[in-house]
Amino acid sequence: MNLLTYVMHLAGSGASAYFSALQIRDIKTRPNILAGFQLAESGSVPFLTNLSQRAAAEGDMWLSEKLAKHAEDEKRHGQIFAHALKQLDKKVRDFKSQSSDKNANSNGEKKSKQRSSFFGTYYQGYEGEQLKAENIDWNVFMASTYILELDASKDFARMAKALPENDYKARNLKLGMLNIAKDETTHAAYLYEAMNRRMNAIEVQQLIDEWRQRKVNAITAYVTNKLQGTDNTPSLVEEEKSSEKEAELVVA
Repeated sequence: MNLLTYVMHLAGSGASAYFSALQIRDIKTRPNILAGFQLAESGSVPFLTNLSQRAAAEGDMWLSEKLAKHAEDEKRHGQIFAHALKQLDKKVRDFKSQSSDKNANSNGEKKSKQRSSFFGTYYQGYEGEQLKAENIDWNVFMASTYILELDASKDFARMAKALPENDYKARNLKLGMLNIAKDETTHAAYLYEAMNRRMNAIEVQQLIDEWRQRKVNAITAYVTNKLQGTDNTPSLVEEEKSSEKEAELVVA
């Protein structure tokens, strides 16, 4: 990594950490960021499971087992965030049941634009089909995910420290997020080992540097959108007990 990339990495990571810490510390914005984490962690499970099956089919049982464990961890992480939301009487919004096909298509377009501020920049040059579990180049998967997992381990630890100590719900969440941070460190470690199993040290470093630069570019796009107020992500949560209340009204 060259000096400019390193400086940009520190600046971008600092800005991102600042936004995230503010959101998770504030009880008003905490549910939405927790919902985002739940969707991200749980949403990666099918992808990692399919990758594990692909690795097994290709005869790489070591990688298959690591990916299977990774999928199990992500499922558990999603459950941690879901539980934290439930303690706040919230849950992830069910967009499918609340939107018509037309609105769903509109939401899909909006989400695509929102994703482009980070993941669109991060995976610039790659089409959706190229990033599916059955098609993705192993080096692309390993290096890109290594960077994300390595940074996530630090981000979750920082956000955990930002949570207030005078609330038992926040303390429980803090413990959960610290455990998640440890898991992310473990994931980054196996991905780094996996790269070293496939190429020499110089090639590994070159690949990591490429994806570190991509992450810097993606973070810059994300922060810019935040500062300009163009990242108008809709609320991801709804009242957890809403359906129960409706059921009680029907019975009454």
